[in-house]
Amino acid sequence: MTVLGTTHAQERLLARASGVPICDEGAASSPLKDAFRLVCLKERPAARDVGKRNTIIVGFVGGFVKHDDAKHPEVKFAEYIRERYPAGAYAAVFSNHEGQDALRDIVRHIDVNGDGVLTPLEREQANIIIYGHSWGASQTVALARELGRLGIPVRLTLQIDSIAKPGQQDALIPPNVENAVNFYQPKGLLHGRSTVLAAEPSRTRILGNFRMTYQDRRIDCSNYRWFVRTFNKPHHEIENDPRVWERIASLIDSELTSGDRTVRESSSQQ
Repeated sequence: MTVLGTTHAQERLLARASGVPICDEGAASSPLKDAFRLVCLKERPAARDVGKRNTIIVGFVGGFVKHDDAKHPEVKFAEYIRERYPAGAYAAVFSNHEGQDALRDIVRHIDVNGDGVLTPLEREQANIIIYGHSWGASQTVALARELGRLGIPVRLTLQIDSIAKPGQQDALIPPNVENAVNFYQPKGLLHGRSTVLAAEPSRTRILGNFRMTYQDRRIDCSNYRWFVRTFNKPHHEIENDPRVWERIASLIDSELTSGDRTVRESSSQQ
């Protein structure tokens, strides 16, 4: 049994970023609208197809980005999940420096009866998905590892061009994670880890280490300053890549609906 911590700042993480929903037909053209154009083509699932288990989805932004910076797709994707699954998912975004806040927030939601203590059943029934970009991808693995120390399983981790934070190990997926996916690109000053491995392959499936390239593909990165676009563009092209977000949305759909959850394993994508 685990006594839960409390936090007084979490309600701010539930607030949506301002602006028109990214999939609204009236939304102005923008890098984020382009990043989600494939995601927005997805048909909304019928209520009967949504699984009964509430899913907790936590995202981490990279670098020194704030958790509510609506210029970043990690933030807008959480909005998309809330709109797509208003009754089936809880989604929140944190900076990669707010790992302990994210941990407390998850544990608070797992504590179904609100008694301040996690029971074995509450741990077992947890349905958690974690995603992040850059340092946020590193924090994704760090949070999964912290949850493992509490005996809490993680359904899926999703890393986008993962850059290891000092003192963190982002390449080895802990055994409490059921499935893991890694997207990376090999160019620029910052480029993500090409391979993640399972600490215990019998317990964790690596669904893919997907290599993304941009030499012949234009990705709009005008949501970043010119310096970033000039010297570190590939690291943010993958962050704004509609193929990446469509793949992530499909994986999450498979977890939140009652259909087949089998995902084919792959090693690369151009």
